[in-house]
Amino acid sequence: MIAVLQRVKRAAVSVDEAVVGECGAGLYVLLGVAAGDTEKDADALAEKIVNLRIFPDENDKMNLSLVNVDGEMLVVSNFTLLASYKKGKRPDYMGAAAPADADRLYKYFTELCKKSVKRVECGVFGAHMITDMTTDGPVTIVMDSKMLTSGK
Repeated sequence: MIAVLQRVKRAAVSVDEAVVGECGAGLYVLLGVAAGDTEKDADALAEKIVNLRIFPDENDKMNLSLVNVDGEMLVVSNFTLLASYKKGKRPDYMGAAAPADADRLYKYFTELCKKSVKRVECGVFGAHMITDMTTDGPVTIVMDSKMLTSGK
């Protein structure tokens, strides 16, 4: 799984001009599920994301997690994070999980996050979505679950 985290003041995602998910201060997460990913990848990524110390403490030092600051989360599925751009000018997405597997793991991941985070909302899997956000920092981090699960 690949996740792109952005610390935000607020974020929203719309489908057909209707807001389907939003959050206040916290994290906007794009989540791409790779072929071969399992619940183990989602477990590792969710635990790392909700506890990652990227929010400022009273001394303005990034020392607090999403859980510590009682932040919120918006998670949007994004298979294009698995793009291969090695050959040619058009990326291919052969590394992305099949839609049924990706949707299942996307939902599993968000349910895990809901166990620790007071408000977790989502986009609509497979839909064309428009996002609107106010970033904070900016703080943007790219995570790969394989770095957390490979044992290296």
